Amino acid sequence: MIAMADIAGLLPPLIDGAFEDPPWGNFLDRCRARIGADYTSLIFRPLAPSRPAQIHLFSGEASPPLVQKLYRDSLHRADPIDYHGLIDGRVYALDELLVAGDPMHERYRRELLTPSAMNDIRLMRIVEPSGVNVWLTASRRTGRFRARDKTLIEALAPYLRSALRGFVALERERFKASVTGDAITRMRFGWMTLDADGRLLDTDAEGRRILDRGDILRRGAGGRLAARSDELDREIATAIRAIGAAPLGRPRAVVLCRDPWLDMLLVPAHRQAVPGNPVAAIVAYVHGDGWSSADRCEQLADLFRLLPSEARLALALSRGMSIAQAANDLGLTVETARTYSKTIYAKMGARGQPDLVRFIHRSVLMLA
Repeated sequence: MIAMADIAGLLPPLIDGAFEDPPWGNFLDRCRARIGADYTSLIFRPLAPSRPAQIHLFSGEASPPLVQKLYRDSLHRADPIDYHGLIDGRVYALDELLVAGDPMHERYRRELLTPSAMNDIRLMRIVEPSGVNVWLTASRRTGRFRARDKTLIEALAPYLRSALRGFVALERERFKASVTGDAITRMRFGWMTLDADGRLLDTDAEGRRILDRGDILRRGAGGRLAARSDELDREIATAIRAIGAAPLGRPRAVVLCRDPWLDMLLVPAHRQAVPGNPVAAIVAYVHGDGWSSADRCEQLADLFRLLPSEARLALALSRGMSIAQAANDLGLTVETARTYSKTIYAKMGARGQPDLVRFIHRSVLMLA
């Protein structure tokens, strides 16, 4: 048996190691020093695809580059150790893993272990509840591990299993967050927070990009959100004042640019501020389109099998224009625009403009 005091120094870096980059570096360093190893490693394959197929973490001197290349190129196919057959939580010595006199085992020892100075090894497999396997390896150049070294490694098993479980769950959430974040980025949504006077308080990366570009929105005098044109500036100021006068009123939408499209929705901020931080009165959600109208028309034509003239009208209608406004913008008569719209609705399976808007804005084009 081993006392808790004997492993107490290894538990904090084992628990905190999931949050390091790379993970568990401090734990492997301490573990190597604690048992007098020259090399310690963790190898596992997480189920979440946010990481490479295999994660190899180590402390100490790795195998020489030529030996690593030999293992990757061919020797891994002749690896005689049944890693998945090892009993969960049991520590194995080298003579339990390799059979003396067996040609394949001797080749593995001669071509990998000896050149890597792994003359004595302790290996333990841990299975995390979701099915992820991790192998903790310790090796020495000279001398042999003590019986208490094996006992200490075995005592770490339940804690390593718990730490790995947390890491796997964290990796899955990171992957989901990265996919969600990528989708939001592709849809080019961003946000800015403003105080009651329209001064900018904070912004995300997309909002910052729009401000840094400065051709539509910018940080004006006194840190106020300002626009490129006086007319647009007045429209934003009016919307900010309206929300300030009626915090429970409706959100205000502003079209900032039509080609490429950029709009903004101003809504009251109802979250409590962090103590010491300025109070946000308004959240300004910005939504842009990285494609020109010509590009979007081509994409609409491809997706819904529209003619170029139909795609141009569909795009205008999807951006909130009425038939009359779209006809005027595209140089069509209202009657021609109505005829085109009926054809567009039929091709898209839409019953009218609300369906058209919904079909387009819920399509994969928003991720293009």
